[in-house]
Amino acid sequence: RNVPGEATKKTIRLVDFSTPGNNTFTITNQFKVKAQQSRIADIVVFLNGIPVVVLEAKRPFASKDKTGEAFDQIKQYERDIPRLFHANLFNLITDGICVLYGTTGADSKAWADWKDPYPKQNSDFSNSLEKGLWCLLEPERLLDLLAHFIVFEKREQTVTKKLCRYQQFRAVNKIVQRVLEHPPAAAVADPNPNRKGLIWHTQGSGKSLTMAFATLKLKTHRTLQAPVLANPNILVLTDRIDLDDQIARTFEACGLPNPRQIQNAQALQAAIHTTTVGLTLLSTIFKFEGSAVEVPNSHNWIVLVDECHRTQEKDLGAYLRKTLEHACFFGFTGTPIKKTDKDTYKNFSPPNEGYLDRYSIDDAVADGATVPIRYTSRMTKWQIEPDKLDILFDNWFAAEPEDVVNRIKQRGITIEDLAKHRQRINLLAYDIWTHFLTHAVPEGFRAQIVAIDREAIILYKRALDPIITKHLEKQGIPPDQAREWAAQMTVPIYSSNQEDGKPSENLYTNQLRQDLKRYTLQDSAEKAAIGKFTGEDAEYEARVSRGEAPPVYILIVCNKLLTGFDAPRESVMYLDSALKEHSLLQAIARTNRTCGPYKEFGLIVDYIGITRHLTDALASYRQADIQNALVDLEVERARLKDAYAEVQPYLDAIPRHTNNLRQEYEALVTHLGSEDEWFLFHRKAKAFIKAYDALSPDPFVLDYREDLKWVASFLHFGILTFEKREPSLNRDVSAKIRDMLEEHLHVTGIATLCKLHNLTDLAFWQDFTLAHEDNPDMQLLQVAAVRKTAELKKILRQKVDENPLQYGPFSEQVREAIRRFEEGQVQAAELLKHYEQTVRKLQAEETAHRTTGLDPKTYGVFKILEAFKPSSAPSSSSRVREKIEPEQGYKVDATEEADPLEAAAKAIAALYTSNDTAPPGWHLKEQLRKSLRQQVRAIVFNLGLVNWKEIPGKVDEYAIKHYIRL
Repeated sequence: RNVPGEATKKTIRLVDFSTPGNNTFTITNQFKVKAQQSRIADIVVFLNGIPVVVLEAKRPFASKDKTGEAFDQIKQYERDIPRLFHANLFNLITDGICVLYGTTGADSKAWADWKDPYPKQNSDFSNSLEKGLWCLLEPERLLDLLAHFIVFEKREQTVTKKLCRYQQFRAVNKIVQRVLEHPPAAAVADPNPNRKGLIWHTQGSGKSLTMAFATLKLKTHRTLQAPVLANPNILVLTDRIDLDDQIARTFEACGLPNPRQIQNAQALQAAIHTTTVGLTLLSTIFKFEGSAVEVPNSHNWIVLVDECHRTQEKDLGAYLRKTLEHACFFGFTGTPIKKTDKDTYKNFSPPNEGYLDRYSIDDAVADGATVPIRYTSRMTKWQIEPDKLDILFDNWFAAEPEDVVNRIKQRGITIEDLAKHRQRINLLAYDIWTHFLTHAVPEGFRAQIVAIDREAIILYKRALDPIITKHLEKQGIPPDQAREWAAQMTVPIYSSNQEDGKPSENLYTNQLRQDLKRYTLQDSAEKAAIGKFTGEDAEYEARVSRGEAPPVYILIVCNKLLTGFDAPRESVMYLDSALKEHSLLQAIARTNRTCGPYKEFGLIVDYIGITRHLTDALASYRQADIQNALVDLEVERARLKDAYAEVQPYLDAIPRHTNNLRQEYEALVTHLGSEDEWFLFHRKAKAFIKAYDALSPDPFVLDYREDLKWVASFLHFGILTFEKREPSLNRDVSAKIRDMLEEHLHVTGIATLCKLHNLTDLAFWQDFTLAHEDNPDMQLLQVAAVRKTAELKKILRQKVDENPLQYGPFSEQVREAIRRFEEGQVQAAELLKHYEQTVRKLQAEETAHRTTGLDPKTYGVFKILEAFKPSSAPSSSSRVREKIEPEQGYKVDATEEADPLEAAAKAIAALYTSNDTAPPGWHLKEQLRKSLRQQVRAIVFNLGLVNWKEIPGKVDEYAIKHYIRL
């Protein structure tokens, strides 16, 4: 930019990344941002005057239950004072123990804690608060995060701001450190076996993004004085076209400088043999086939290899290393390396190192980065034991034509023959659909069926269509539309084969080939179907929500979409293929992505019988690496039992099943006694509800059904009683059980008992009549007092937000009354009478403008002015008249009959309603707002008010709420 006094433009760096001490870090307390809805943030961290972190400190919360006041507060700030977040790096919330961080706009479920203080140890910190703040706010680390670990990912029309997780930060810095420890110059003279490393980050933990962050830091290294990283060439390799495309999309979406996806072997050779530096190339390993000419500057190349345990197969790894002999090699994998796979360790790990960085399945689940995976077996009669093929074949094919049986026996019975038995497929298809309707559909989740081969895909498609058609017809959809929609709700995804188009004399084979050809999707159609399944096709989603199109519920696959396929909405996988080892781990991980609060785990429904021999299927891996990769659904049943055991002592402590539910609830309130005990019970009760919800509709939950309804209803009552706020089921339960609980709330009358009313509702006033009865029902009186407290808190929050100076005194009165009630100084009847008087005064205040001749908005300005009168000054009602002599000659009409404050209020209102002084959009122009504040200052200068210099700011806040014109 142009610098005053200098002829040439200069580059001005707002941040000095290389020398942290040259920057100014400032922390403010109670930082106020003026806006239409002015807000005060608890703590804001500034970097050279730029707000980069907003921190909100609130009441205790659970790091896994990411809801509550602190998250709501950040969301409110983002909505009301967006200016504070234009240059924001991330936000923090803390309760003094937990520290969670998230980017602007992120859903609360995406927030996380920073668990690993690498390169320090947990023992270096006295508590988790100290550790969390150091990890995220220590100046050098903050600059590193700002420089290298935040990207804006653009997909379709959506831009998502993403900040790294701790394992990504740790892995990337280990990679960079490894490169710095073994620079290119040393590699030329003496090829160093330590210029490499192996990174295992389990599937769903953001491995592609880790590679993007690594590339970003290796290319830019803003916080490092590192000549060895001046212009490195980076090559990202995969072994699959779809993974190559996925990483390319990630790199492009994140705005990495000039990533180039290599299209063929010739283009690869031309690119790597160029003398150009600073390249970023993306390619598949297969393009190195036959490559034997070493790249002259191979020491300047850094190679990032995705799914590295597969890319070194056959001679491809040898060709790669022959071509780039002195390069740095970093291998990435989403699944653990087999204990027998010595080649991968040899190629990517220095002697005796193992993993350079490890982020396991258990780590990801513990962090909430992924959900755990559970399995259950169904239709066990039709599961296939490989060592019993002959017996099963004789039993299942007993009714088949003899020539069919003989033909199969002659060529040898296979698992595929049994898996594709017609009756078996039909029975499994019906079971899949009924299971899917109850387990996945209520929350909008999706599923995959993994068939044993392409023919089985077609058989499942044929079986499912009529089943779904009948279901839709029962929902009242006309038969023709039901058939059309059913055909669209399940989509086969497979690769075509040249055999598909060939005719056959065998009628069964001919029809099968015709269907294989019929359901084959070209690339664009396949991408469109996947977009509908994942929800990325926003236009289609809108049509589904309007009932104009059916959802794509289920993808039927055999090989495709079992690796590198990211679909958070997929919660169930119906497994009917005998996958093992790497293929099994890759496939089941499709269900482990997080998706909202009600996806507690991904579920694998085993129809083939793999899980009966799970140890054998995963025998090649170290037990420590895969022990919790796939766990029996029985653990969820045990979780429900344990959660209920935490709640049961509370239930046993009071009389129940008395046919007087309100009395039972009052007894539990008395038993809990304090707010602290309530919050402890509330946490345990929510865990019980969540465990029940996650397992439902499994028959196991039926034994807990009645207690669940009792506890959930009591939470409604308890929230009103202890927290004095309106209760809601929405946050606590999924659609699977919400209807059941809402029905129970209405049938028992708890919903009516806990419902909050507005001033305009007739029911609002009925509670006050109890306070005037001679012998009122004391339980009803107590509930009425609590409900009225919650109602007035809600009403006054809205009123105070409109005009704090006008309605603040009412809020203070209510708070004082609540304190006295909770301390036992007043009883329920007296509290209700006090509230009744407060409400009458509140109503009178709302209509008080009528006696002044001021309109409601101008009266609001008048109340602001009145709040600054000296305590000894006469009230406005005494109608004292003064001649106003404003500063700077500003004219205000005043007569002996006019109240000077009323006259000033009218003058101020005129400022904000005039197109001359406040044209439409005035609130968006800071200079115009400043001019208006100066004119307000002139009006109030000589009114004899206390602290009158604060008035222009208060009026500005009020005007932004009441005088905006667009």
